[in-house]
Amino acid sequence: MTFALKVTSITSEEGLKAQTEIFTNIPENARLSTTLDNGRENHFHKKLEQKVGIKTYFADPYSSWQRGTNEYHNGLIRRYLPKGTDFSTLTQEELDEIVTEINNRPRKVLGYQTPLEVFNKHLVNRSDSR
Repeated sequence: MTFALKVTSITSEEGLKAQTEIFTNIPENARLSTTLDNGRENHFHKKLEQKVGIKTYFADPYSSWQRGTNEYHNGLIRRYLPKGTDFSTLTQEELDEIVTEINNRPRKVLGYQTPLEVFNKHLVNRSDSR
C-alpha cells in the first residue's frame, strides 16, 4: 500500500510532520514498524516512535535492497513523476490521484488483487484476531 504526502522541503521537521500524519491516519494494528533510509529527513525517528508508537529501523547505507518494497513503490511513482520533475508545481490532489491509481492496480504478486483490497482484508483479519 502506498502513502505519500507532498513536503515543502526535505528536512527532519518536514519528514517527522509528514510521517506522523501518514501513520496516525493508519489504524494502529497496521502500523507496527517502518524501515527508513539514512536521509536527514529521518533524523527525528525517535520522536516518530514516541508520537505514533511505531518502531523504526534503518537500512544499511547504500543497501537499497533492504528496503525493496519501498524502492519498488518509488519506481511506480517515478512512472508518473520522472526524475527532473518540478515538484513545486505538483499539488497534493495530483499526488493523491497517482497514489489512488497505484493502490487500485491489481498485482500478480497479490494474486491479482489490488494493494487496497489486501490492506483492507489485513485490517479486518487483524481486528478479528484481537
